[in-house]
Amino acid sequence: MASLVFLTHPEVVIDPDQPVPEWPLNATGRSRMERFAGLLAHRDVSAVYASTERKARDGAAIMAERLQLSYATDEALSENDRSSTGYIAPPEFWEVVREFFGRPHESIRGWERAVDAQARIVKAVSRIAREDETSGDIVIVSHGGVGCLLTAHLQRVAIGQESRPRHPGGGCFIVIDRASFTLTQDWRTIEDGFAD
Repeated sequence: MASLVFLTHPEVVIDPDQPVPEWPLNATGRSRMERFAGLLAHRDVSAVYASTERKARDGAAIMAERLQLSYATDEALSENDRSSTGYIAPPEFWEVVREFFGRPHESIRGWERAVDAQARIVKAVSRIAREDETSGDIVIVSHGGVGCLLTAHLQRVAIGQESRPRHPGGGCFIVIDRASFTLTQDWRTIEDGFAD
C-alpha cells in the first residue's frame, strides 16, 4: 500500500531582513533532514515534492539526493500567505497564529484566510496523490501551518481542532494512504521515525 508522507520543514535561518519564503534551513534543520532521508532509504519512495519556498526546497534536495531521485516544486504547497505583514517576531507571531486558526473565515492582518489556505493545500496534496505516475511512496516537504489545515480536513474536524506537530522547530510528518486519501499515521517527529 503506497503512502504519501507530508513533512514540515525543520529549523531555518531566521533573517528579518529577508522575505520569509527565502529563508534556508539552518545546520540543525539540515542535519534533521539528513536523518529523515536515512529513514526514507528503507521505504519505496518514488517521488519527492516541495513547496517553492527555499526551506522546503532545501529539505527536498537533501532527500532527493539521498534517494537518487529528482524533486518537483508546486507553489500550491506553500505556507499560508503572510506577505501582508512579513516577519513578525515571537511572541506576537504566535498570537497572530492563534487568531489565524481561531477565526478561519477572516483575514488576520491581511494574511490568507485559513479556509482558503486549507482548500489550496488539500487540493494540491490530493492532486499529487492522484496524478503522480509513480507507484511508490510520495514525500512532500511543506510547512506547519498548512500541514495543520490538511490534518483538520483528514480528521474531519473544524480548523483549530486538529492534532498538531509536537516539535517547535518543525520536522514533523503525517502519513496518508495514497489510494483512499485517509490519514494512516498522526504527527510524529523525525526522531520518532515511522510507526510501522
